[in-house]
Amino acid sequence: HVQLVESGGGSVQVGGSLNLSCAASLSTYNTYCVGWFRQSPGKGREGLAAIDNDGHTRYADSVKDRFTISQDNDRDTLYLQMNSLKPEDTAMYYCAADFIGASGGWSNTMRYNSWGQGTQVTVS
Repeated sequence: HVQLVESGGGSVQVGGSLNLSCAASLSTYNTYCVGWFRQSPGKGREGLAAIDNDGHTRYADSVKDRFTISQDNDRDTLYLQMNSLKPEDTAMYYCAADFIGASGGWSNTMRYNSWGQGTQVTVS
């Protein structure tokens, strides 16, 4: 069982930046896809960005050009650099990984079989 642990959340002013990290208990070289999601109270979990096994990245329109997803060379840490933050970016942020090649698009939560516990981001 792979464990994912997010960190880097916090409170930031509008227009500010945060860099979230997601540490995996083992390398994600064998993952099919890793991604970042967020969830606000009363809303569903929203896919923000993902990297597939070939290194291709995907972004939601709501964060494209503001957020950047990346991995370290060992692929055991996933990052989400968030710039130009807005109040509507306030949410709990989660990282997730697909280790079994499940079906579904990159933003489909059902595809992911490992999740972190989340880190809170508040923009005001």
